[in-house]
Amino acid sequence: MRNSKPWETKNRQNKRKINVRRKRERLLIVCEGSKTEPNYFNQFSIDINKLEVKIIGKGYNTDSLVEEAIQLRNEAADKKNAYNQVWCVFDKNSFPTQNFNRAIQLARDNKIRVAYSNQAFEIWYLLHFEYFINAMSRDQYRKKLEHYLKHKYSKNSLTIYNELKMLHDKAVKNAEKLFEEYNPSRPASDNPSTTVHLLVKELNKRLRK
Repeated sequence: MRNSKPWETKNRQNKRKINVRRKRERLLIVCEGSKTEPNYFNQFSIDINKLEVKIIGKGYNTDSLVEEAIQLRNEAADKKNAYNQVWCVFDKNSFPTQNFNRAIQLARDNKIRVAYSNQAFEIWYLLHFEYFINAMSRDQYRKKLEHYLKHKYSKNSLTIYNELKMLHDKAVKNAEKLFEEYNPSRPASDNPSTTVHLLVKELNKRLRK
């Protein structure tokens, strides 16, 4: 067998690199909050050979956030660098019911996936510790979290992921159980409710070993 020439070896290496890039999926997460949700999702230890994740905290409301996600998705596709999945992360908070429901429907119509929380993102954190189905105020979420965390809760925490990651399986089971209790066609009326676990499950599939 003849020896490979240097340029032939380099071409094979380049082809392997191209194949790896093609197999790696791209995922975009567009968050309502500028810090709380991005800080949390940025702490996932993603295997970059399996998934490229871009996380953006826009500080937009429900409708505007979905519209921004659609625009970012389309711009990436135009540049031949399309995302395999696009997610919007937002809360019900004090937004009007029609805005919240309209944003979710707009996302579905445009094949954007939604990790929503009614009322607040902290529902996902609390489900790591207990299953609950009674509506609570944001202040009650905070107090309960501080009880379990044994320290003051900060919305912009850079450590919350590591504090909770050993309880992820429990949180997912609790979130799935809660999901079965309400009607996904009217999410604004179901408090508490969340679909954050759906995004978490997608990210957990691509964690570094």
